[in-house]
Parts: sequence; structure tokens; C-alpha cells
Amino acid sequence: MKNLTTVGRILFALPFAIFGLNHFLMVDFFTGMLNSFIPGTSFTIVLTGIALIAASVSIIFKKYIKLSCILLAFLLFVFIVAIHIPQLFDDATKMMAMFALLKDTALMGGALMIAGIYQKGENEAGIL
Repeated sequence: MKNLTTVGRILFALPFAIFGLNHFLMVDFFTGMLNSFIPGTSFTIVLTGIALIAASVSIIFKKYIKLSCILLAFLLFVFIVAIHIPQLFDDATKMMAMFALLKDTALMGGALMIAGIYQKGENEAGIL
């Protein structure tokens, strides 16, 4: 069981590292997604990429995992509110926005579940 949950934790974390790398490689693409009320577009995108990579590394290596998962869930919530919900009102992006909103909602739930399993100061949860 421990091996299965370890693989699941790593598989959960790896996409965030890839998403973070994409924030460095595709700054122009992500700039087009941001609303006008989000300040410092390029800086915000790079900072978000750093946060995603840091969360992924933290989850994989089980360091500060509870804090990382709570902050990751908050970041995903910000994505939902600031990016995906406004895109629901644009007919051209409505369908993709709905998929992205549901994906980020599921990932936010996964991050909160992992945060709930790990306790502050513990390297390993009882079931993982």
C-alpha cells in the first residue's frame, strides 16, 4: 500500500513541475490568458512557475508538504477565480475554461487531501 500511495503522490506532483516549466517557456501564451486587472504579467507568470515547481519538489521529497499543498490549493483557487471563471463568459473560450476550471478544482481537492494527511513536522504520514 505504501508503494502505491508513494507513486500516487509523485504522479500528482510531476504535472505541477511541467506546468511550472511551461510558465518559463511559454510566457507570451500565458500573458494572453491573464486579465487586465492582474499586475506585472510577465513577472506574475514567472513567479507562478517558480511556485508550481517549488510545490512539486516539496511534494515529491516530502519537505514542508502540508504547507506546500495548502499554498498550492490556494494558488489553484486563484487560477479558478482570476482566470477560468472570467473566461466562462467569453463564447470563444467557454468550453476550454470549463475543462480547466474542473481540472484545477480536482487538483485543488487532491492538494487539500495530501495536506490533510501530512502533519506539521512529520516526514511521513501514517498511511503513506
